[in-house]
Amino acid sequence: MNTTDGAATTDGSATDTTSDDRTVGVDFIRAKVIQDNQSGRFSQRVQTRFPPEPNGYLHIGHAKSIALNFGIADEFGGVCNVRFDDTNPETEKQEYVDAILDDLDWLGYTPPNIYYCSDYFDQLYEWAEDLIGKGLAYVDDQDADTISEQRGRFGKPGIESPYRDRSPAENLELFRGMRDGAYPDGAKVLRAKIDMQADNMQMRDPVMYRIRRETHYRAGDKWIIYPSYDWAHGQGDAIEGVTHSLCTLEFADHNAVYDWFLEHLDLPYEKPEQTEFARLGLTHTLMSKRHLLQLVTEGVVDGWDDPRMPTVRGMRRRGYPASAIRAFVDRVGIAKTNSTSEIELLESFVRTELNQSALRRMAVLRPLRVVITNWPDDGVQNGVVELEAINNPEDPTAGKRLVPFSGELWIEQDDFKLDPPPKYYRLSIGREVRLRAGFYITATDVETDGAGNVTTVYCTYDPESEGGSTPDGRKVKATIHWVSAAHAIGATVNLYDRLFTDPYPGEGGADPLDSLNPLSCETLTEAKLEPALTEVEPGQVVQFERLGYFAVDPDDTSVFHRTVGLRDEWANIQKRRENEAKQKKQQQNRRKG
Repeated sequence: MNTTDGAATTDGSATDTTSDDRTVGVDFIRAKVIQDNQSGRFSQRVQTRFPPEPNGYLHIGHAKSIALNFGIADEFGGVCNVRFDDTNPETEKQEYVDAILDDLDWLGYTPPNIYYCSDYFDQLYEWAEDLIGKGLAYVDDQDADTISEQRGRFGKPGIESPYRDRSPAENLELFRGMRDGAYPDGAKVLRAKIDMQADNMQMRDPVMYRIRRETHYRAGDKWIIYPSYDWAHGQGDAIEGVTHSLCTLEFADHNAVYDWFLEHLDLPYEKPEQTEFARLGLTHTLMSKRHLLQLVTEGVVDGWDDPRMPTVRGMRRRGYPASAIRAFVDRVGIAKTNSTSEIELLESFVRTELNQSALRRMAVLRPLRVVITNWPDDGVQNGVVELEAINNPEDPTAGKRLVPFSGELWIEQDDFKLDPPPKYYRLSIGREVRLRAGFYITATDVETDGAGNVTTVYCTYDPESEGGSTPDGRKVKATIHWVSAAHAIGATVNLYDRLFTDPYPGEGGADPLDSLNPLSCETLTEAKLEPALTEVEPGQVVQFERLGYFAVDPDDTSVFHRTVGLRDEWANIQKRRENEAKQKKQQQNRRKG
């Protein structure tokens, strides 16, 4: 049941009556912001942040967080900044910073401010010394494996470090020695002194600093100790004035640590609050940076922008519109429980957007030669006519174009069968079909190679059928596309399938790479395109009629990537579910009867 006081419902949604008496359906996070504003918390100020670590490229899971953080700031008249959580020098690069900012811009989001956690290293160090002085942090000489083992597990008590009761003075001296390079990497860490018996494992004396002699991409070699995520994150929020710190559910257990640090520091800032929401899951897809990096380094894909990758750059190269990605994450919504959406749903948003915006063009991917035997060799503009074709039937303002037509064409191999199966209505001997925006043709003969493969189809055409109509009003059951052989341009076309055959790769502890699809990319090098496709721009998406939507490669305009096909698989999934629900209801009714 929805409430009217801004409280979230069980599915994470809520209904709120705003000050101007408009009833607005909101998710549980927006409901919380409304409550905070109504109570005067944070002085009715709303500030969020998107805090990526620059150790890889953004993927579609990040797009959900981006849309949420920027969306809430926009809706409530607030601010959303970007802060790079750059506390791991061995994995972070300026390359990733630049890529993340570029992806944000492409997605349609411009942060008013860009911050870096590394800019707060001096302040974080001072606060660490403050906690040491209060007896709330200590230097531990144990190695990482020992510390991990002594933490225990849920239901098993932790073991306190033998160094836990060092005096503040001794800890301060040791910590300064860590800073000044007196000890080798891994020799000591600084830990918060919280509770080794806490049920929440994150509260069992988390590590605040570790020694790492690595050059930082921004700070250089100034530091050899680096703060942990738990130590840096909340304090960064506080320094910047964040009010609502929004994280995905894997950080829920870190919430208590987040609050503990803020409560034990004398901050001159209002304390932010962390709230968690469900991450985005997508079938046939991995979001783990570790596994995505493995795909790149092992050459399974052609880099972070491979069109099969779930990265923003990969989807951009594949031709996904930024508006479709935004619409998709908005449809998925904000919830408190992790779930996985079908990739077909994402593709349906892409298809809907492109259906409205993409120009139509003709392309033949697997060409078969057609010769029109009664086509005049001369007297018709030297054997060539120009036919009028619609650029986009969904957009009348897109106009029309002229497509050259001659007595020798390319058609798809699948559009001709020497021995047609039942209910095959395309071209075969003695059968008439319509050429899109062209004439009616009838196959009369073929030419084959030594293996019996058809290499040429001979046809006649009806000169009275231009544009698809005939004086006698006869109809045909199939329309096929074509390209004039004399005017065709060559291209390479990449056809993509799911990168993983398993809808849930890695589920149940399996190695997700075991379900890699060996047929996830098929490259066709003999494609023939109509000449208008020489005018496309890098990254532009067009519809190859009857085949799908294809994006021009940003670096090579002779290469096209299939974005999505024309078939709405999501609609089929929905229809199947409706039928299953109907059958289930009928079964229940029969049992009652």
